[in-house]
Amino acid sequence: MSGEAIRIEGLTKTYAGSGGQPPKTALDNVDLTIPAGSVFGLLGPNGAGKSTLINILAGLVVKTAGRVTIWGFDQDRNPRQSRAAIGVMPQELNIDPFFSPRDALEVQAGLYGVPRAQRRTEEILRLIGLQDKAGAYARTLSGGMRRRLLLGKALVHWPQILVLDEPTAGVDIELRQMLWANIRTLNEQGMTIILTTHYLEEAQQMCDEIAIIDHGRVVVRDSTEAILRRMEAKTLTVRPAAPVGALSLPDGVNREDRADGTLAFSYPRSQVSAGQILAVLAAADVQIDDLSTAEPDLEDAFLALTGNG
Repeated sequence: MSGEAIRIEGLTKTYAGSGGQPPKTALDNVDLTIPAGSVFGLLGPNGAGKSTLINILAGLVVKTAGRVTIWGFDQDRNPRQSRAAIGVMPQELNIDPFFSPRDALEVQAGLYGVPRAQRRTEEILRLIGLQDKAGAYARTLSGGMRRRLLLGKALVHWPQILVLDEPTAGVDIELRQMLWANIRTLNEQGMTIILTTHYLEEAQQMCDEIAIIDHGRVVVRDSTEAILRRMEAKTLTVRPAAPVGALSLPDGVNREDRADGTLAFSYPRSQVSAGQILAVLAAADVQIDDLSTAEPDLEDAFLALTGNG
């Protein structure tokens, strides 16, 4: 096993057209590597191809072309081993309402061929915080508890790779924090995590590396830090004690006089520093009551890279 959890080469998926519509290419010659032991973000707008990619990894969708290697196993040559290496927490709540959480985990483990002596049902119930509801019917669980049960079902065979498809969609803050604490614990134990989410702040905080997919292609794949460094714009906001007249600002600096009385200066951080702008203000005898700076975040990068900014 190398340092790669997943290697994708030339992956293409084309869906046949229906009702007179032309075929639709969901994935277009995608190349992607995901390092073992990482928390990897797979981001993109709706319809970008993320779900198709996840379903191909899970063995639920047949690819049109390309090669997928999961934990060293070629998906075509070793389908059972490649599927055993990955667990998927889906976005949809696909839970049998007449099973208890314990029964659901036991059945799922059986489907994966996990011997009874090797099952970790009670450990997983504790991890997901459902030990007190272990014997209750799933239909009596709250939406948050059901989402936790989905995570437990993805873990029954203790895969090397865990895929989380919008794991915190529609859940409250407390559950979100609990899920992320669980994910950090699993990652610290060596599990590779692949995350798709529309909460870009979460992705920025959690992910070591990120790939952004748009129109079936990978538009960027890099460390989170490197992607953020690509964004040049930075903003310095000051609250002057009195109105400020014309200023002789460095090239590339734009000034915005806001309705709340603050001044916002946007500038390319590779060419201008906040200190240069503050020096101009000091030279003009501007008294500053307050100031702050804002770095570009992952949402800014996402919008710029997908052409939606």
